[in-house]
Amino acid sequence: MRAAFLTEAINRDGGDGTAAVPDGLTVTVSSPLNPDRDPAGTNPEQLLALAWATCLNATAQAVVARRVQTAVRVEVELHDAAAGTGYEFHVDAFLSVQDADAAETERVLAAAHARCPVSKLIGDAATVAVHSEQFVGEPASTR
Repeated sequence: MRAAFLTEAINRDGGDGTAAVPDGLTVTVSSPLNPDRDPAGTNPEQLLALAWATCLNATAQAVVARRVQTAVRVEVELHDAAAGTGYEFHVDAFLSVQDADAAETERVLAAAHARCPVSKLIGDAATVAVHSEQFVGEPASTR
């Protein structure tokens, strides 16, 4: 099967430093566990939230054929691993559809979650969940 798109990201610094897409985006990264972290840096939790929110909402827009506005917010929490050592992400996505009732929002959510590539990657994990919520429009801070 031919790839529709290919990208690459490189991190040579671990949790504190930079990560980059060759000939593209460079991101300052800093671990939320490092008390001396760079406050301007981003972390894997934020990057995961951005990736899933973007992918799931783009897919939701395809499901509604761009007839109405949709919104997705993703919350990512870092927890001690339930089993073994290290950490694990607990991830919740919340989808809303403008002027839609609860049943229609659930329909769009189910269709978008089934089609979204990031959902396909992480959706079966025990620490991942999707939810519908009432559409409240664009927050004032992003207008």
